[in-house]
Amino acid sequence: MKIAFFEIKPEEKTFFEQNLKNQELYFFEETINEYAGSADFDVISVFIHSKLDKNVLDKFKNLKYIQTRSTGVDHLDLEEIYKRGLFASNVVGYAGPCVSEFAFSLLLEALRKTYIAIQRVKNGDLYYSDLKGSEIQGKRIGILGLGTIGTHIAQIAKGFGVQSIIGFNRSKKLIEGVEYTDNLEYTLRNSDILFIALPLTKSTKNLINSENITFFDGNIIINPARAEIISFEVYNSFEGIIAADVLPDWNLAKKENIIATPHMAYYTKEALFRIMEISLENIKDFINGKKPRNCLKIFYEKEK
Repeated sequence: MKIAFFEIKPEEKTFFEQNLKNQELYFFEETINEYAGSADFDVISVFIHSKLDKNVLDKFKNLKYIQTRSTGVDHLDLEEIYKRGLFASNVVGYAGPCVSEFAFSLLLEALRKTYIAIQRVKNGDLYYSDLKGSEIQGKRIGILGLGTIGTHIAQIAKGFGVQSIIGFNRSKKLIEGVEYTDNLEYTLRNSDILFIALPLTKSTKNLINSENITFFDGNIIINPARAEIISFEVYNSFEGIIAADVLPDWNLAKKENIIATPHMAYYTKEALFRIMEISLENIKDFINGKKPRNCLKIFYEKEK
């Protein structure tokens, strides 16, 4: 079976070569959109910068299966994929520890302004009187999304001694120490700090917007998820702090109340290995004639 990997890193290439020895493998550092070579592949594996839309899919006439080495799938046109009868799967469950820990690193930066203090010290400036911070202990935490990442965020929050944790989720999920709700307004009204741990879908795009942000009782939003879950108007007008791993427009990072990183919350050696392992399991399922265990068909049907 011909399998092409795009946006591939050296360690990924080595891993898949060692574990897919009986397959015809092709490795490309560029995105699938930049690729201009042969399109005669049965399987393609991509990462988040490869946008699979109708124009791209038209080039791959023999394609049967798409594996994205990510949890997020907003770079895949699922409607077009399933219209063609293709299989597609993602990587589920790898990101709990890495993204939740990173979310709290953003929160600590927002509360304690350590990024400012560290830069000052590097420049020989020991002044800190304008950097008075605030504590996590005793705060009310709101979490949007109680999947793998949201659940890990809740576990970490307990260790900080927070006053309460509210978990907003579409389906009921019971977690010890977390008050479940499907009411977004209730979550916003009863949170000092808001974490976003949702995938970007039709129903979550602009979920936090200029209308409901007025209900938010706190002043810190931590978003290690996709940028578009927060509307552009909120990025521009929110007077509190937004700390995010991705922004819809990187010029927003110039705003004093926005802390941003370059989409690196997932980037730990442990998480990268889990991505490779789960991707391999999915691909082997397909090779062996099984439905990939992280098939996106169910996800797609829910979002239609």
